[in-house]
Amino acid sequence: MSPEAPLPPLSTRPRSPASATARRAGEPVAVSITGLHKKFGDNTVLDGIDLEIRRGEFVVLLGPSGTGKTTLLRLLTGLEKPDGGEILVPPRRTTVYQEPRLIPSKRVLGNVTIGQRRTVATREHATRALAEVNLEGKARQWPATLSGGEAQRVALARALVREPELLLLDEPFAALDALTRLQMQDLVGDLVSRHRPAVLLVTHDVDEAVRLADRVLILNAGRFAVDTDIDLARPRDRTDPESLRYRAAFLAELGVGRTPSPTTP
Repeated sequence: MSPEAPLPPLSTRPRSPASATARRAGEPVAVSITGLHKKFGDNTVLDGIDLEIRRGEFVVLLGPSGTGKTTLLRLLTGLEKPDGGEILVPPRRTTVYQEPRLIPSKRVLGNVTIGQRRTVATREHATRALAEVNLEGKARQWPATLSGGEAQRVALARALVREPELLLLDEPFAALDALTRLQMQDLVGDLVSRHRPAVLLVTHDVDEAVRLADRVLILNAGRFAVDTDIDLARPRDRTDPESLRYRAAFLAELGVGRTPSPTTP
């Protein structure tokens, strides 16, 4: 198939034996969901969904507003209880939200170590985490002095020190400017490849999904309308024809109109 040819409908596209998901078949399962149901009043938000995410797998969840993406995330964190089905998640899990949720009265290092025992080892671990997000010189600063991107990197460092087996990302780049968003996507991709947690990222941004995901889910009417692999080498360029084909296919599944061509992004 030529690079310009559209992908077949993702809802019916078979998974390749050489796909990222197939290559991770030997990795331990970090998330297991079976027959998950959730209702709010008479509104069925999740209608018997099944899902597995393995260690080191980067899964992105797309879908229109109101389709249950955030509800699924809250169920995984334990903030909501299911009405039916089973959820198995690892004990070490953490969430990074759209807002960094830093405590203004604590310095950067204190925000990273919050909830941890006050030991020399904890402090050293937190210092290493700040270095990983390129904030090694900011440990003594107050949150109010940070840019939006820096504050979100502190939130990432706070997640890293917990050494999570499952990292949940709830639109963590949505409030950032375009350049900072791209930089943060690259940083998260590097951190995930280094630490290898299972990841579930909720986003409305199709470009972000194509850039980061091993696998993309589209949630609609309480079920997964799409569960497909992104079989592209890294790093990825959004103007690459293959990336554009995935972008067009996801937008079509989401019911969105015209997509850019390689010459008209």
